[in-house]
Amino acid sequence: MFDKRINRLAASVPGNPVWGGRKGIEKESLRVTSQGHLSRKPHPLAFGSALTNSYITTDFSEALLEFVTPAFVHTWETLRFLCDIHQFSYAGLGDELLWVSSMPCRIGGDDDIPLARYGSSNIGRMKTIYRHGLGLRYGRTMQTIAGVHFNYSLPDAFWPAYKEIEAYAGSVDSLRSEAYFGLVRNFRRLGWLILYLFGASPALCRSFARGSNPALSELDIDTLYHPFATSLRMSDLGYSNRTQARLNISLDSLDEYVADLSRAIRTPEPAFERFGVKADGEYRQLSVNQLQIENEYYSPVRPKRVAKSGERPTAALRRGGVEYVEIRSLDINVFDPAGVNQNAMRFVEAFAIYCLLHDSPPFSAQAREESKRNHTQTAKSGRDPEFRLLRDGREVTIAEWGNEIVRDVRVVAELIDRGNGGHDYLDAVDVQAELLKNPDATPSARVLQEMKTAGTGFFEFSMQAAIGHKDYFAALEPMQPERFQQLETEARESLLRQKSMEASDKLSLDDYIAAYFSRD
Repeated sequence: MFDKRINRLAASVPGNPVWGGRKGIEKESLRVTSQGHLSRKPHPLAFGSALTNSYITTDFSEALLEFVTPAFVHTWETLRFLCDIHQFSYAGLGDELLWVSSMPCRIGGDDDIPLARYGSSNIGRMKTIYRHGLGLRYGRTMQTIAGVHFNYSLPDAFWPAYKEIEAYAGSVDSLRSEAYFGLVRNFRRLGWLILYLFGASPALCRSFARGSNPALSELDIDTLYHPFATSLRMSDLGYSNRTQARLNISLDSLDEYVADLSRAIRTPEPAFERFGVKADGEYRQLSVNQLQIENEYYSPVRPKRVAKSGERPTAALRRGGVEYVEIRSLDINVFDPAGVNQNAMRFVEAFAIYCLLHDSPPFSAQAREESKRNHTQTAKSGRDPEFRLLRDGREVTIAEWGNEIVRDVRVVAELIDRGNGGHDYLDAVDVQAELLKNPDATPSARVLQEMKTAGTGFFEFSMQAAIGHKDYFAALEPMQPERFQQLETEARESLLRQKSMEASDKLSLDDYIAAYFSRD
């Protein structure tokens, strides 16, 4: 199926239907003190409003910055914008640093992690209540893990060509949603490859694990690690909880996906009922249900559509179908000052197209369990020579299955390069192919090797890198005046937008939350 589709796309005219997809990055980083402790300072005023700034916001904690680029056609445009946000932000951080690893710095406990604050508007207060609920349900420490999210949409020209190739009788919008869900299913099946290639979190501070952990070894008194881990962030030591593990959110169609998420938002969860919704008149969480809102459901990849103001994510999907996918399984690359590089973006783009073009049947119970197992075990033991994936009940090595995937991803890269000119995408795929031959060259292996060579633990290694990255951006030539003006204007105007929102609220907070959940 893949061969037929890629060959027909390659022969389609006019133009090149797979070149010109739009790429955006969301990159999280903790603000830390010059001693490497989590910052307790409020969101810097120089960054504007975390509620309304399009480029610099916060995630769970007031200290967890999130940098958001627009979507661009060229990877260099996306990376340039991300670097400009970093350079702009470092200038407003004073003596603080950005933590450069996905696993957090030294943290004393949940009480040391301040929730993100978004002002006095109803939507701002609701966002903080949601985060308070996350802290109650899963603990605040887990919410300080940071990552890189890759947002991707195929070019508009792709869909009419694909509709003709597939002889699809429905609308282009319907085809787009079906195809993106096929991509999502295959990414869930094959996303272990992303963890192997780009995982960079094989170690963590003992403070994160709250002492010893039988699944981990001790590198030094403050560092726990697994010798063959790729991404502890994406393992059951990181983003994991038993309640969500029981949820079965269908990826077989848009309608089933929306229905299952909506059901989880309406279904009480006994483990969360014990917290209650309010205590002494103050909200503790938005609801006692399995999910407070759609975004609470964690997945390494999400089908998305840009929502209108006040619109729920499921309502946006129901309104217009899937617009793009958000790939969430990339660790921060400590070896790149911006946390990600163009080779990674180019490979993930070609891999995403491969996932869309490859046959993608609905998940059987066996396939679902194999995918979960492959994901978790690759995160914890992916570089172990004895490790085996499960493929339709048969054991295979990462190199065996990975090489098969990469061969087809390379075909996609070649087709992209025809439209882009040059061989940037082919080169990016070839770089990753080498890692299947040499596990010691993966980012996760390099992190451990550098710590062992330098005789440092996770904290010291990350601190040295954080200082180096700050120096890197300080030494850069000033960014283009137009870009600086764009970021400065957005920061200033975001504060005005927040004030306007606060002044325009007409409903009580209770009525606002009730109205939000009454919308379909």
